[in-house]
Amino acid sequence: MTGKAAEANAMGQDAAGAAGAAKAAEAGAGVAGAAEAAVADAAAPDADHVPVFSDALFRKKRKKGKYSLAQPPAPPLEAPVADTHAHVHLLWDPVGALACAGVWNVGFVCDVVDTVEDDPAVWDAMDGWRAQAAERLAAYAQAAAETYGAAALPRNLGAAKPGASAGSTCQGAGGPSAALAAPAVRFIAGCHPHNAKDYDDAAEAALLARLADPRVAALGEIGLDYHYDFSPRDVQKDVFRRQLRLARECGLPVSLHLREAHDDAYRILCDEGFPPAGTLLHCFNLDKQVLAPFLEAGCFIAFGGPVTFKAADEVREAARLVPLDRLLTETDSPYMTPEPMRGMICGPAHTVFTAARLAEVFGCAFGADREAFLERLWKNAHDLLDRRPTAWQLAHATSVCEARP
Repeated sequence: MTGKAAEANAMGQDAAGAAGAAKAAEAGAGVAGAAEAAVADAAAPDADHVPVFSDALFRKKRKKGKYSLAQPPAPPLEAPVADTHAHVHLLWDPVGALACAGVWNVGFVCDVVDTVEDDPAVWDAMDGWRAQAAERLAAYAQAAAETYGAAALPRNLGAAKPGASAGSTCQGAGGPSAALAAPAVRFIAGCHPHNAKDYDDAAEAALLARLADPRVAALGEIGLDYHYDFSPRDVQKDVFRRQLRLARECGLPVSLHLREAHDDAYRILCDEGFPPAGTLLHCFNLDKQVLAPFLEAGCFIAFGGPVTFKAADEVREAARLVPLDRLLTETDSPYMTPEPMRGMICGPAHTVFTAARLAEVFGCAFGADREAFLERLWKNAHDLLDRRPTAWQLAHATSVCEARP
């Protein structure tokens, strides 16, 4: 067991592969109407893990293996939100996760794939997952409206129709949608520092082949992880440098994974040069002192579940320092579930809780004020991660999708 799978095991969370997830998605197409029925119908990877619920309801963990409903942000968010870092393919039911995201107006998702560790089947599976998610949308939305009340759902649900088109993953959402739809999906691809020990010339060639896919929006998650040390630190540093050079060659931004290694990573970035296409510091969960040099360097900063944690005042204090044009939301699903659902499996739909908390941190009132804030974050995500293919990608395109002109 390596990389994310080993980390998930250490955290007591399941990380199903793409093949197993696809089978589970096919098997779990039913939608529960009421919360009690959903609990009864829950399926789990095994008895020791959190159940997987096939609906668009939010739940929190109780004692003795029981679960209760969690209320969505109220009032509902006024604009769509983006999950700029998720591992959709590690979820037990990626189809259901994408459908749930669509119900809660998470309109854009970046699926982060490790080209050393992850099952390559995910690259061919995503379009099918989105198409199946579109088929579940109307039923999921109806069940959520019956449970929470129609007023609790985002205002885009009025146009929901069964079997609505999912669109192509080769095209981003482009802007707020007026209709219920599965989120647009782009990929982020790279070698996680956990797997640096397995990164060689062959792995780099395989990564380059994936980066040529015009659906790839960034190179990542790359960086240094001194917490787990699954790869030797000198090897992590070397592989980090190699991938930074690839990002420059390919004209892509990078998504950084840094854990207990921010100083070393910053020195390497300064030495190699921050990629001209942009640098995203993923899932920031520390204080303003750690954040300061990355802000000064012009990095984008993404916040996930930790910004909602009750004791995370220092994270919220740091978030307030991020310029609005470089602020992003994410989940890092299936990890880092936000309050009030900690202990549950995280999915892209949980982005709404992080976005709502960030709006509070920035002092945004409900209505037009919060809508403007959310639209700014939506624009940030698309400006950085939903660009047209780079010149390098157009010259080396290998995707089944056609590159956009």
